[in-house]
Amino acid sequence: MRILVVDDHSEVLELVKRALERDDHVVFTALSVVEARREIAREAPELLVLDLGLPDGSGQDLCRELRASGNEAPILVLTARGAVASRVGSLDAGADDFLAKPFAVAELRARVRALGRRRGGTRVFVYESGGLRLNFSERSAQVNGTPAPITTREWSILELLASRRGRVVSRRELLEGVWGDADEAASASLDVLIARIRKKLTPEVIRTVRGAGYAFES
Repeated sequence: MRILVVDDHSEVLELVKRALERDDHVVFTALSVVEARREIAREAPELLVLDLGLPDGSGQDLCRELRASGNEAPILVLTARGAVASRVGSLDAGADDFLAKPFAVAELRARVRALGRRRGGTRVFVYESGGLRLNFSERSAQVNGTPAPITTREWSILELLASRRGRVVSRRELLEGVWGDADEAASASLDVLIARIRKKLTPEVIRTVRGAGYAFES
């Protein structure tokens, strides 16, 4: 995923950045609300890790601003304010999860993975190209007017890829998002299912980006 980390402590930014990059995420950072707004406009992050106490404003206010503008990217609040009132205020502002400082890096990574698995869902409900038609709301597929039998797990792969609007999704992220694990068995299954999807639909529907992952050909 493309993740923006907003915190006014450079040491925390570097720690979180390194931790999330270990899971093949692309991580951007910001030290203030102004920098965060600029990165959001420029990079369109798919998930935010957000501190509450920033030098030029409140993380909660930024969270409300994003939700009011229609931005549905999952937000994990990461802050030293561990009181119940801060947690409730953050969730009411539109945050999806809360992790108090000091935190365990393993828990941070796990919470980000969990948010990535359940974030907003696909925004592409009907896709049509040539003779291919995919209705994600109904989970129905047709090739030249003939129904194509797509399994539940194959739909999960297609939905995750389509939700990125053509951006590359790493193998690890696909495995974590669809199987909940990145072990060898899941990895082997992914290869088989990608091949089946291409055979059932079209070879071009999923593009392989060597050394990076896969992308939905939107």
